[in-house]
Amino acid sequence: MEALAGITVNGLAEPFEAATVAALLAAKDIDSDARGIAVALNGRVVPRTAWSQQAVAPGDAVEIVRARPGG
Repeated sequence: MEALAGITVNGLAEPFEAATVAALLAAKDIDSDARGIAVALNGRVVPRTAWSQQAVAPGDAVEIVRARPGG
């Protein structure tokens, strides 16, 4: 039996479970309304306004960045 394809999140392979960027953030307990979060899909920044429509497919690479205050 062939294994299900996964996605890469911040450089780590994970099982594919989310249909959209917003669903992926929710699955990771990340508040998509919080300030300071940016998402890139396959090297391209996904605008926050597109998170609920932007599909995530098996084999995709997702980077989630959270800005932290301080210096």
